[in-house]
Amino acid sequence: MRANGDPIVGGASPAWWRRVFGELLGTFFLVLVSVGPGVVNQRIDAEAVSRTAAVVAPGLMVASIILFMGAVSGAHLNPSVTLAFALRRDFPWRRVPGYLIAQFTGAVAAASLLAGTLGGHGTAGLTLPGPGVDAPLALLWELVLTVGLISTILGTASGSQNVGPLAAVAVGGYLALAGLWASPLTGASMNIVRSLGPALVYGQPRAWWAYLLGPLLAVPVAVGLAALLRGPGGGRISRRVAQGTVRH
Repeated sequence: MRANGDPIVGGASPAWWRRVFGELLGTFFLVLVSVGPGVVNQRIDAEAVSRTAAVVAPGLMVASIILFMGAVSGAHLNPSVTLAFALRRDFPWRRVPGYLIAQFTGAVAAASLLAGTLGGHGTAGLTLPGPGVDAPLALLWELVLTVGLISTILGTASGSQNVGPLAAVAVGGYLALAGLWASPLTGASMNIVRSLGPALVYGQPRAWWAYLLGPLLAVPVAVGLAALLRGPGGGRISRRVAQGTVRH
């Protein structure tokens, strides 16, 4: 038996594999709905999916994923979120590599499905700096936006401010609102695998380092803000939210 009570099967508990699969599946759907609108518009040569719909859809998808499988894995869907939970002592560091691999695999799988069924269309659906925005400026804005996202997630997961299922509304709403105004600047990615996974599949890894470093640098900033606002992490409720509650 593991310390958390999970029976070990083949060196890892069934609950662990469910969590990893949950992260892969959730990230797959998030990236599918994030990249899909641009690919669809290019495929049919029309603006069938408006910019508003394209930036609101990922927020609605994240809210849905949190509600349907948040209890399984914590529904991180984002390397920066996983790292922030670990740095805040709400998530075991030993689980971090498995989650990161699952998230990247889900992102690549979603982009591969789009490319394989709808074809490659240059940079359609990818996150790239907008006109007049260079890579350093894109990095800065991805850092700022990701700090807001992680702060929202850590806040709604904290023992002093846990809002249960309404966390889905808060996190999904933040993603949609950030996308509505900031997507022309950077694509409002706020997620390393959402940017780099599709970029690798489509062979367009432009300004990739901005979409790697921005969300990564946001992690200690957001965790520091959480410490100032709520004190140290590692509380019982926040650990349950971050890790999921499935035990078998």
